[in-house]
Parts: sequence; C-alpha cells; structure tokens
Amino acid sequence: ASLALIFLSLCTAGISLGIQVHQSPSAVFREVGGEVQLTCTHEKSDYRVMLWYQRSPGDAALKLLGYGYTEFKNNSVEEPFRKHFKLAGDLKGDTKHGSLSIIDVKAPEHTATYFCAASQPQYIKHPSACDKNLFPCIQ
Repeated sequence: ASLALIFLSLCTAGISLGIQVHQSPSAVFREVGGEVQLTCTHEKSDYRVMLWYQRSPGDAALKLLGYGYTEFKNNSVEEPFRKHFKLAGDLKGDTKHGSLSIIDVKAPEHTATYFCAASQPQYIKHPSACDKNLFPCIQ
C-alpha cells in the first residue's frame, strides 16, 4: 500500500507579538485511504481567526485550505479542497483550538507541510459616498 507523508509545521506565528501557536503532531505517515487529524491551539484572546495552509514538496507557494472566524462553518474550507479536508474547533474561548482533518488521504497530493496561523479580525472601513464618487461633498 502507498503511504502519504504529512508534516505539520512547528513554526510559531507572531513570536514578536508574544503569540505562540502550538501544532501537533509534527509528522504523520498514513496509508492511502486513511484519515489524519492535525491540531492547532493558541491563547491570544483577540486572535479569533484561524487559517490553515498547505505547502507541497518542491513548491514555495502556500495554498489556503480554509479559515474560521470565531467558529468553523460548512464553507470554511476553500472550494477546491472540500472533498478531502474538514475544519473544526472553537475560536471563542480563552484557548483557541482548531483541527484540520484530511479524509481519504491521497499520495502524492496530500503529502505536504501544513501550517496553522492565527490573526485578529480585519475590519474594512468603506469610504463615504463622497470619497467613492470623487466629487466634493456639499454639506
């Protein structure tokens, strides 16, 4: 039977800000057709966004698998990955924890390094109608 090798990055994100993201296990071998669950935790209360990335061997690019904001929903996984990846966890409590499950593991496409990242929510302030239209406002 073929084996897929799954690595979970041991990097910590945002170390300069005092944020430590813990991921486990560090490496997994799984037979094709099996299932893998990777976990990620951190304790930064205002970092309620958790993102998961995949980097395939020989490829410098990170592919966004999915993310959750305070919770993971059915559409948390990006469309191209929904068949084989599931996200779950709780991002509301003091300790944020999430899991990435890989279902029906395939080699070589699931042989990769997986990264978990934490972020604060990003709010976008929409410009006023005056700014959008590039006309002076008459008040």
